[in-house]
Amino acid sequence: MKPATRELGTQDPDRKNSPIAWEFDEDTDTLRESLPDEPVCFFNDTEFADGAIVESGTVALRCDRGLWVPAGPAKGGRP
Repeated sequence: MKPATRELGTQDPDRKNSPIAWEFDEDTDTLRESLPDEPVCFFNDTEFADGAIVESGTVALRCDRGLWVPAGPAKGGRP
C-alpha cells in the first residue's frame, strides 16, 4: 500500500522552497537551466527526495531534480 501524500498548503516565501514550474509558464526551460541539477526539492524548509509527490492546495507536485512540477490534481491525502 502506498503512503498517503502529504498536504503542505502553500509555499511560505520566508522559508526555503524550490520553484514550481507551471505547465503554462514559458520560462520553465530557462528556470531549469538556472538551477543546479539537485537530487532534492524543498517546500517550506522541508527536504524531499527526487520523485517525491506532495500536495499544495488542489494540485499534486512531483520533485523533478530540484524543481516542483505539476503531477495532477490533489487527492486529499488518499494513496
